Amino acid sequence: MKMCDKIKFMRQAKSLSQEEMAEKLGLSINGYANIERGETDVAASRIQQIADVLDSDFMELVSFGERNVVFLTGSENHNVSNILHISNTSNDLEKSQLIIEAQRSEIAHLKEIIELMKALNPRPSA
Repeated sequence: MKMCDKIKFMRQAKSLSQEEMAEKLGLSINGYANIERGETDVAASRIQQIADVLDSDFMELVSFGERNVVFLTGSENHNVSNILHISNTSNDLEKSQLIIEAQRSEIAHLKEIIELMKALNPRPSA
Protein backbone atom coordinates (compact mmCIF):
# COMPACT_ATOMS: atom_id res chain seq x y z
CA MET A 1 0.00 0.00 0.00
CA LYS A 2 1.41 3.38 -0.97
CA MET A 3 1.79 6.01 1.72
CA CYS A 4 -0.84 8.24 0.08
CA ASP A 5 -3.32 5.34 0.06
CA LYS A 6 -2.55 4.56 3.68
CA ILE A 7 -3.11 8.17 4.71
CA LYS A 8 -6.48 8.16 2.94
CA PHE A 9 -7.43 4.81 4.48
CA MET A 10 -6.52 5.96 7.99
CA ARG A 11 -8.34 9.28 7.53
CA GLN A 12 -11.49 7.48 6.43
CA ALA A 13 -11.18 5.00 9.31
CA LYS A 14 -11.25 7.97 11.69
CA SER A 15 -14.26 9.43 9.87
CA LEU A 16 -12.40 12.61 8.98
CA SER A 17 -13.09 14.52 5.78
CA GLN A 18 -10.37 15.90 3.56
CA GLU A 19 -11.54 19.36 4.61
CA GLU A 20 -11.05 18.52 8.30
CA MET A 21 -7.58 17.10 7.64
CA ALA A 22 -6.60 20.15 5.60
CA GLU A 23 -7.78 22.45 8.40
CA LYS A 24 -5.91 20.52 11.09
CA LEU A 25 -2.74 20.59 8.98
CA GLY A 26 -3.04 24.23 7.94
CA LEU A 27 -3.32 23.30 4.26
CA SER A 28 -5.72 24.14 1.50
CA ILE A 29 -8.17 21.39 0.63
CA ASN A 30 -6.51 20.99 -2.77
CA GLY A 31 -3.07 20.82 -1.13
CA TYR A 32 -4.20 18.01 1.15
CA ALA A 33 -6.02 16.20 -1.67
CA ASN A 34 -2.78 16.25 -3.68
CA ILE A 35 -1.08 14.40 -0.82
CA GLU A 36 -3.76 11.69 -0.80
CA ARG A 37 -3.51 11.33 -4.57
CA GLY A 38 0.27 11.01 -4.35
CA GLU A 39 0.71 14.04 -6.60
CA THR A 40 3.06 15.93 -4.29
CA ASP A 41 6.29 15.18 -2.48
CA VAL A 42 5.70 15.25 1.26
CA ALA A 43 8.34 16.52 3.67
CA ALA A 44 9.11 14.44 6.74
CA SER A 45 7.80 17.20 8.99
CA ARG A 46 4.44 17.12 7.15
CA ILE A 47 4.29 13.32 7.44
CA GLN A 48 4.82 13.71 11.20
CA GLN A 49 1.96 16.25 11.35
CA ILE A 50 -0.30 13.85 9.44
CA ALA A 51 0.69 11.00 11.76
CA ASP A 52 -0.14 13.16 14.79
CA VAL A 53 -3.58 14.07 13.43
CA LEU A 54 -4.28 10.40 12.68
CA ASP A 55 -3.01 9.28 16.12
CA SER A 56 -0.43 7.23 14.28
CA ASP A 57 3.32 6.92 14.10
CA PHE A 58 5.66 8.41 11.49
CA MET A 59 7.22 5.02 10.74
CA GLU A 60 3.81 3.40 10.45
CA LEU A 61 2.94 5.80 7.63
CA VAL A 62 6.19 5.36 5.73
CA SER A 63 6.98 1.71 6.50
CA PHE A 64 4.47 0.16 4.11
CA GLY A 65 4.42 0.89 0.44
CA GLU A 66 5.41 -0.08 -3.01
CA ARG A 67 7.63 2.98 -3.32
CA ASN A 68 7.49 5.99 -1.05
CA VAL A 69 9.81 8.98 -1.24
CA VAL A 70 10.40 11.07 1.85
CA PHE A 71 12.44 14.28 1.74
CA LEU A 72 14.45 14.84 4.89
CA THR A 73 15.99 18.28 5.31
CA GLY A 74 18.51 19.29 7.93
CA SER A 75 17.66 22.24 10.17
CA GLU A 76 21.10 23.83 9.65
CA ASN A 77 21.13 23.73 5.87
CA HIS A 78 17.75 24.03 4.15
CA ASN A 79 19.40 23.87 0.72
CA VAL A 80 20.39 20.23 1.14
CA SER A 81 17.74 17.54 0.80
CA ASN A 82 18.27 13.85 1.32
CA ILE A 83 15.94 11.40 -0.35
CA LEU A 84 14.97 8.29 1.52
CA HIS A 85 13.40 5.54 -0.56
CA ILE A 86 11.34 3.09 1.42
CA SER A 87 10.29 0.05 -0.50
CA ASN A 88 8.14 -2.78 0.83
CA THR A 89 5.67 -5.04 -0.81
CA SER A 90 2.09 -4.82 0.27
CA ASN A 91 0.18 -8.01 0.99
CA ASP A 92 -3.05 -9.20 2.52
CA LEU A 93 -1.52 -9.60 5.98
CA GLU A 94 -0.42 -5.97 6.06
CA LYS A 95 -3.84 -4.83 4.89
CA SER A 96 -5.52 -6.96 7.54
CA GLN A 97 -3.26 -5.48 10.20
CA LEU A 98 -4.22 -1.97 9.09
CA ILE A 99 -7.90 -2.82 9.24
CA ILE A 100 -7.52 -4.35 12.70
CA GLU A 101 -5.59 -1.32 13.97
CA ALA A 102 -8.23 1.04 12.57
CA GLN A 103 -10.97 -1.00 14.24
CA ARG A 104 -9.11 -1.01 17.57
CA SER A 105 -8.72 2.73 17.36
CA GLU A 106 -12.40 3.19 16.55
CA ILE A 107 -13.39 0.94 19.49
CA ALA A 108 -11.20 2.99 21.82
CA HIS A 109 -12.83 6.22 20.60
CA LEU A 110 -16.31 4.73 21.00
CA LYS A 111 -15.48 3.66 24.57
CA GLU A 112 -14.39 7.23 25.31
CA ILE A 113 -17.68 8.54 23.93
CA ILE A 114 -19.65 6.06 26.05
CA GLU A 115 -17.78 7.13 29.19
CA LEU A 116 -18.41 10.80 28.42
CA MET A 117 -22.10 10.11 27.85
CA LYS A 118 -22.31 8.22 31.14
CA ALA A 119 -20.68 11.14 32.92
CA LEU A 120 -23.09 13.62 31.37
CA ASN A 121 -26.20 11.49 31.92
CA PRO A 122 -25.77 9.50 35.14
CA ARG A 123 -28.44 6.93 35.88
CA PRO A 124 -30.71 7.74 38.82
CA SER A 125 -30.19 5.67 41.95
CA ALA A 126 -32.67 2.85 42.43
